[in-house]
Amino acid sequence: MKPDEIEKRSFQIIEEEAGPHRFSEDQWPIVRRVIHTTADFEYLQTMRFHPDAVSAGIESIRSGHTIFTDTNMVRVGIRSRDLERHGGSVRCYMEDPRIHEIARQRETTRAAAAVDAAVEEMNGSIYVIGNAPTALMRLVELIEKGEARPALVIGLPVGFVNAAESKAALAAVQIPHITNNGRKGGSNVAASVVNALVIDAGR
Repeated sequence: MKPDEIEKRSFQIIEEEAGPHRFSEDQWPIVRRVIHTTADFEYLQTMRFHPDAVSAGIESIRSGHTIFTDTNMVRVGIRSRDLERHGGSVRCYMEDPRIHEIARQRETTRAAAAVDAAVEEMNGSIYVIGNAPTALMRLVELIEKGEARPALVIGLPVGFVNAAESKAALAAVQIPHITNNGRKGGSNVAASVVNALVIDAGR
């Protein structure tokens, strides 16, 4: 089978095994792609969407805004060629030397320092977190203070320390977001959400 045939058949299997679900027409392609990426149907129960999340994400992509992310694994997993058709790009500050210095001085993580570095450029953009709960905690804090105004936050950090808690904090903020309950997540999951939005934006 060719790659596109494999993907098509995979989606058919997901549709068959998922059965009836609670997701709207614009949310389901995102959840389906997450399941396709992970082969984990638990996301049917755990994925959470702000009502304006999908429309906000598509508008941001079509407007050519930069997508910021907490890890290079997310950056390389995003369909950058499709994103570039809208004039957009993906940026990750994690390897920037100034981020290392800021994190050292503030005694915080590089992921949290990278959020601070992106604040002035973040307005109208999508911030994607697939690894670091500290980044999501810091971003939520800045949003609550009115200092950060992303169009959409995709918060899917994975882990045992503050992953679930940071996602719960995001879900409580009145800003468009896509997240899930619990410890599961990761860079591949976060990238799959962005890719589903990029594909939708191209239609």
